[in-house]
Amino acid sequence: MSASANAQNGKAIFQQKCAGCHALSAVGSTATIGPNLDDAFAQARADGFAESAIANIVHDQIRFPGQYPTAQNNPNYLKANMPANLVRGQDADDVAAFVAANAGVSGFAVSKAISGTNGKSIFKSQCASCHTLKDAGTTGTVGPNLDQLKPPFPVVQNQVIHGGSVMPAFKGKLSDAQIRAVARYVSSVAGK
Repeated sequence: MSASANAQNGKAIFQQKCAGCHALSAVGSTATIGPNLDDAFAQARADGFAESAIANIVHDQIRFPGQYPTAQNNPNYLKANMPANLVRGQDADDVAAFVAANAGVSGFAVSKAISGTNGKSIFKSQCASCHTLKDAGTTGTVGPNLDQLKPPFPVVQNQVIHGGSVMPAFKGKLSDAQIRAVARYVSSVAGK
């Protein structure tokens, strides 16, 4: 890992590439596809791990993520495995530095409920790091580019409810009104 890591750049990259899968209070992410990073490092901080040790762990996980059994509807399993080298080089160093400086600093995270029915806000908090959507200013590459796909409302609504591939199902996490709001938002702005 580079000694010249830039945590601010790491934050921007984390928001774009990682926040859709990992919860981290420093960016307001509540995603549940991968591990909650606040919870993952809270005990290490409490045990006195140095920030540099946490950064090295994060960097190694970026390069060589474990491949574990997955299950969409079982809270004891990851919903998907992280691809190796999602970010590389200086970007990986920067993300590792950002996570190391922020994960678990307030102890174990408390899940925040998603409130409101603003489709754009819901999209930005739950979908942004996985999907590209010009109107939301997002460039995620884990899921489809929604500007290219231009999905109609019923397709978006069904996908948000049921999930698929690495996308989690949001039924039970979002209310019916929130699901309709985000589906309406995506279908009305995609490709424009």
